[in-house]
This record gives sequence, C-alpha cells and structure tokens, in this order.
Amino acid sequence: MTVIVETNLSLPLFGRGKVRDTYDLGDRLLIIATDRISAFDFVLPNGIPDKGAVLNQLSAFWFEKTAHIIPNHVVKVVTSPSMLAELAPSETPSPNYLIGRAMIVRKAERIPVECVVRGYISGSAWAEYKSKGTVSGMAMPPDLKESQQLAQPLFTPTTKADAGHDEPLTPEQMDKLVGKKLAADLKKAAISVYEFALNYARQRGIIIADTKFEFGLIDGRLSLIDELLTPDSSRFWDVAQYRVGISPPSFDKQPVRDWLVASGWNKEPPAPTLPPDVVKATTQRYREAFRRLTGKELVT
Repeated sequence: MTVIVETNLSLPLFGRGKVRDTYDLGDRLLIIATDRISAFDFVLPNGIPDKGAVLNQLSAFWFEKTAHIIPNHVVKVVTSPSMLAELAPSETPSPNYLIGRAMIVRKAERIPVECVVRGYISGSAWAEYKSKGTVSGMAMPPDLKESQQLAQPLFTPTTKADAGHDEPLTPEQMDKLVGKKLAADLKKAAISVYEFALNYARQRGIIIADTKFEFGLIDGRLSLIDELLTPDSSRFWDVAQYRVGISPPSFDKQPVRDWLVASGWNKEPPAPTLPPDVVKATTQRYREAFRRLTGKELVT
C-alpha cells in the first residue's frame, strides 16, 4: 500500500481539500499538492506516487506559459529545503518531501465560479447532449458524435461549491452572481487560455478536450489561481488514439475509476484500497502527461 505522507506543518492551516493542503503565510499562502487521490467524492486510503509533484509542477509550467494572457497568483515554486526552512525551520515531515510539490502564492479574493471550457463533447456534456440535445442547457447542433470537436470552445460555468456538487450556471445566473462585466471578463479569459493551451498541447501529441479554471481578484486584477491545466482539472487525450465516436483513453485517474466500478464498491465509506497495478498505471499516466507537455522530467 502506498502511504500518504500528511503535511501537518506548524504553520497556520488555511484550508485542506481532497488533494491540496494550504497554509497561511500572512499576505501569502503555501499550497502543497499531496499524493492523495479522490474518486466519486471520496479520498482513497492510499495515494498515487508523484501525483502531487505532477499537479504542482505542471500548474507552475502553465502559469508561466499563460502569464502573457492573464496574471496569476504564483510568487515562487518551492525547489529547495532552504525555502521551506525559512518559513518553518523544524517540521515533520521533512521539507524534502515538499520539494516540487509546493508553491508560494499571493492571496486572492476567490470568485465563486468554476470556469469550465469544452473544446470537444465528452463526459457529462455528451451524456446531457444524448438525453436532451443540449450542453449546460444550451441548444447544440444536431448529429454531433461523441468526442467530436466543437466549432467553437464552449464556456459552461458552474457554481464553486464548498460542499456537495457544483451546479451549472446559466449566463443570466452568472451575471447575477458576479456582475455582467466580470462574467464577460471571466468568459473571455477562460476561452483565451484554453485556446492557447489547446494549440500548444496539440503540437506535443495531447488534446485538451476540456478543462476548468479558477479565478480571483488580486489588487483588483482578474488573475488565475489554484491549479492550471493538470490531469485533475482537464481531460487530456493522446492525439494518436483520438477517434470521433468513442471516448479515448485519458491521462488521468481513469484506471482508478474503472477499478472502483469493477470492484463493486457501493460508493459508501470506507473506500477500498487500490491494488498496486492500478496505482502504478495511474502514476505512469500522470508522469507521461507531464513529460509530453513540458518536455522535461519530473522533479521528485
């Protein structure tokens, strides 16, 4: 079993999600991407080796690549024990575990919208289309096929729920929630970043079928926050395996979902422990996505 190393630092805890632990540094935050993995709204007992490093380093890569489009919250990525020693000199676990898995960011006023952009029709969007002919309540052209590229990227925002499931937002609901100008700015920024990343990734053999962004206001400026274009927030397909009419394999935790479904688990606690072969296959998918997109080897 792959043991999850908990990041119980002596710094004030700002928040703990399913995957990330965030610590308060005053006007900044320390965000740590752990190796925890969740599926069907449950955090599983064992982790996925290197997953946190992929999420953190791939986010950092994309934040830098898209900074010409929109600012982001990154101050610096933690690349050495000395960086953490300055923040908290005597910690357990060793700061070495956090190298490559942590970044220091500016605090932002989070905008309570999950900004989803879809370039291809797949997943829940395909299920809705088959049933109703719509995606996020919007009428779509007839005769679309599964995984088909859309004529234009589709902006399908949802609520950002602290508990429970996110709910789709109509344009009118989003205008009411954040205001018309900010809603328009969010849509423009999300689609611009997606189109840039889509073209960049395609040259490296990966299709970004859809993704979700989070935004906040830093000193009044709209900025990208949280994670960016990772296997946890995006649907990545191999260009060589892409076919219209099927659901191509993706570079994410699909082996985990498939195994959980096949195991007969009733999606009630406790969640089952993943077998070693599923853990290994999932690690390989995360690492391969990182290698292809960045052209670099992962720092662990």
